[in-house]
Formats: sequence, C-alpha cells, structure tokens
Amino acid sequence: MKIYEFYRGSANITLNGSIAALVPAILISLGNLYYFQDNEIMLLTIPFVVYSFINFQLYLFRIKQSISIERKMTQNLNDYQHIFQTKNLVVVFMNHQQPCVHLYFPNGHQAGMIKKYRQKGHFPFRKPILYALYNQHEQAVGFYKIKQLKTLVIEVYDQNMKFVGCYEKEKLSWFKSKKEMMDENGRFIGTVEGAAYYMDECVYNPSREQVGRLRRGWMPFEWSDRFPEPNTPVLSLSENLSEKDKLLRMSFLVNEYFIER
Repeated sequence: MKIYEFYRGSANITLNGSIAALVPAILISLGNLYYFQDNEIMLLTIPFVVYSFINFQLYLFRIKQSISIERKMTQNLNDYQHIFQTKNLVVVFMNHQQPCVHLYFPNGHQAGMIKKYRQKGHFPFRKPILYALYNQHEQAVGFYKIKQLKTLVIEVYDQNMKFVGCYEKEKLSWFKSKKEMMDENGRFIGTVEGAAYYMDECVYNPSREQVGRLRRGWMPFEWSDRFPEPNTPVLSLSENLSEKDKLLRMSFLVNEYFIER
C-alpha cells in the first residue's frame, strides 16, 4: 500500500463516520415528523449534523491529499528492496479496529508494518500477546512477544522464531522509566531515552552513541510532496546495524505505539 492509498483509506473511514452520524439525525427527524411534531426536538439533530459535516470536510481534504500525492509520486519500482536497507522510515499509525503501525520508505512506497499477529492453535493458559513486523510483501520478518511482569519485557524473535534479544522497561517513578535492551545472551546493548511531553525517542549503544531515533516534527522538505503532514514521525536507524540489530532496536516501537498509547 502506497502512502496515497493510506490517505484514501483514511478518507473513506471519515466518510463512513459522516454517513453514520446522519442516521440518528434522520431517525429523530422522522420520529418528530410522525409523532411529536415539536420544533424544539429538531435541535437534537444539530450535534449529529455538525459532526457529519466536519467528517465530510475531512474526507474531502484527505481525498485531495491522496490525489495530489498520487500525481507527484513516481510509479517506478522501489528504490529500496527491503525494510532493513534504508536509514530512514516514515511512521504512520492507524488506530482503528486493529491498530497498525505503517512504515514507509521516503519515496512513499510501503516498507512494512507492525501489527498484532494472529496465532493459530490452542493455548492451555493465557494466549501470549504477539506482534509481527511485516515487509512490503506482507511477509513476517520478525516477532515481538509481550510479557507484562513487574517490568515490561518485549522478547524479539527473527522470522524463524529464533530469540535475538529483548526490550525491558522498568518504571522508576510516576514520570520516569528505565528502558534497556539486551541481546540473546542477556548482555546489555543499549538504552532508550526520550522526552516526556513530545515524541523524541533516542536509542543508544553501550558507548552512548546514538544508533536510532524516533522523532516528530522532523520532515525533510524534499519528502513533503509524498508526506504532506510535517509532524509525521520519522524513524532513523544507523546504517552500521545488522538486520538482526535493527529488528531488535525496533522493539521500542511496539512499546511506543501499542502499549504506552
């Protein structure tokens, strides 16, 4: 799914909301017409009509964005072959029936997504919470298993379900948490530190060198014809990281979008 298709899908959702808001307004109008015939009752329809009008304007706005992006986007094949072969990914979160983090290459083509994994089989106890990282071909290339103990633990597995490390979050106080990453042998490989009131999460290695960052409000001007909203978050990962290391570092996205939100 290209970015203009995402905006088109978002527009359709707001259109559905606009139509749904008219249903109670119509029912109130018909009921008043046939039974009550009281002009004051018609005032009850105003909130629904206003909400419907606002959603319809949002629908038109999103459709215009989608058309504009589609015209400007190149129809050539992706400049990138894999989600782990780029330094920057644009992060778009869709929080509807099934929350999903969409990841895009800077050229507007989809790089992949993170969403809840549908597990098959029967579990004797509580089914583990599992998220999967998919590439642009909708193939799972990694898994994130949630363990909510005294500390939050996100175990990371590759596409063959081989354990590669984990993300641990320990709450120290109401406003402060310690976020660390470990490799498959339990060795400390870095921390995640961020701002309290705006999105700017940095990933550091044991030498305090920044190897990853998720921040809002940093959008290169040359990307604006594909991503018209400048506050869209951008994920940056060091090119020196291996695919396994990138998969492990991206575990903080699961905490950021699916747990803390």
